Amino acid sequence: MKLLLPAAVASILLASSAPARAQVGVEMHITMGLPSELPPMVVVQPGVRVVSELDEEVYFIDGWYWVRRGPHWYRARDHRRAWTWVEPRRVPVVLVRIPPGQYRRLDHERWRREHHEWKEERKAERARFKAEEKAAREEWKREKHERKHGHDD
Repeated sequence: MKLLLPAAVASILLASSAPARAQVGVEMHITMGLPSELPPMVVVQPGVRVVSELDEEVYFIDGWYWVRRGPHWYRARDHRRAWTWVEPRRVPVVLVRIPPGQYRRLDHERWRREHHEWKEERKAERARFKAEEKAAREEWKREKHERKHGHDD
C-alpha cells in the first residue's frame, strides 16, 4: 500500500503539469439612475428600440438593455438590476454606429410624427423616380421604334 500512494501522487502531479487553458472574465457592475418603470420604447431602426423621454439613451436589442457611458457600453437583461460592462467587440455594430445623443429625450409622439413624415417623403421620392424612369423607358421605346421604321417626325 505504501508503494501505491506515492505512485498515485506522482501520476496526479504528472497529469497536472500538462499545459492548462484558463479563461478569465471580469464583470463590473454599475447602477443606473433609471426609474423602476421605464417609459415607452420607440423603434428607431429595425430591431432597435430606444426608451423615450430619458436624459440618457437606453437601447433595447435582442432582450438586452444597452447604455453608453463615455466610450464604454453596459448591458442588462432587466433595467432594474446591475448593469455589466461589455467588451467593445461584443457591442452590436448597429449601436456603435449611432451617434451619441441622437435619441436623448426622445418624445414618442413627436418621433412617430417625424418618422411618418419621413416615410411619406421617401414614398413620394420613389413615386417620382418611378415616373421619371417610366417616362425615360417610353421615350427610349419610341426612339427605337422610329429608328426601326424610319419615321422622321
